Amino acid sequence: MEEYSQEDWGNHSQDLHGYPTEQELDEIPVTKRTLKIKQESSEEAQKRDIMQNIVQILESVQLKWELFQSWTDFSRLHLSNKLAIFGIGYNTRWKEDIRYHYAEISSQVPLGKRLREYFNSEKPEGRIIMTRVQKMNWKNVYYKFLEITISEARCLELHMEIDWIPIAHSKPTGGNVVQYLLPGGIPKSPGLYAIGYEECMERPSSPHMEQSSLDPGKEGRVDLETLSAQASLQVEIEPTRIVYCYLGIAEVRTLQQCLFLHFQANTKTFSKDWVGINGFLSQNCIVDPGVSPKSIYIKFVEVERDFLSAGSLVECLEKAIGYPLKFNN
Repeated sequence: MEEYSQEDWGNHSQDLHGYPTEQELDEIPVTKRTLKIKQESSEEAQKRDIMQNIVQILESVQLKWELFQSWTDFSRLHLSNKLAIFGIGYNTRWKEDIRYHYAEISSQVPLGKRLREYFNSEKPEGRIIMTRVQKMNWKNVYYKFLEITISEARCLELHMEIDWIPIAHSKPTGGNVVQYLLPGGIPKSPGLYAIGYEECMERPSSPHMEQSSLDPGKEGRVDLETLSAQASLQVEIEPTRIVYCYLGIAEVRTLQQCLFLHFQANTKTFSKDWVGINGFLSQNCIVDPGVSPKSIYIKFVEVERDFLSAGSLVECLEKAIGYPLKFNN
């Protein structure tokens, strides 16, 4: 084995991994370094969240792992042109349970080609897997996949990659009625859209918090600042989340037309007998004095009309989010 001096080993290690030297670090302003670290950590967190969501989908449909046996497995015809959600797994000599190494939605590249990249030692993805098997970090490698349609792939993109757009509303007119103000830029084309509302959950205060707020301390005095802080923490507000309640398919009409019909319904003709998403949105426009309506959000993605009739889109989204859509029943 070739020997390195302590200095040579440090230089070799830095060249190998691309780590910056101390001199290079000194040349980078602290603020820029901090910003870069925060940006990278945010991107990594987002990638991790997406992968966890994909794993959740794969687990929810209870697919069986298939043992990888040959590097040419994925040249098989039945995998050559399919779009799919897939996962790569492994076990070890010490633990037979199969764990996820990676999961992805192959919505642009056919599944067969994508899997070949993960099991080809000449590709970066495959090199990682080959190295871990050769070094006996892993015992066996497995894969699983769920075939999806183009429209289902776009539906998952809508969920995981498209941001929510808040819907503004006017000041109350005619007493207690507000109107929705749709944003501009909604496409005049077919596609998928989702409607959601903001939900804020309150967590009850902990017993420790209650006890400390009632205990004035050994001196028998209560610090007003401490008491105020404790009082404000009696009810902890969790971060708000947006709940999906409806998935729409703009196939006959455009996205713009469909959303206009939902949000511009005449509240004067509102009836308690109304059901579904239109009834929910219309009822939300009728508010008591001093009370704001529930915050409503939309998101949408364009899809070619020919693809919209394929797949089970509502069930696809429900599996991805983990709960049923209230107004798609």
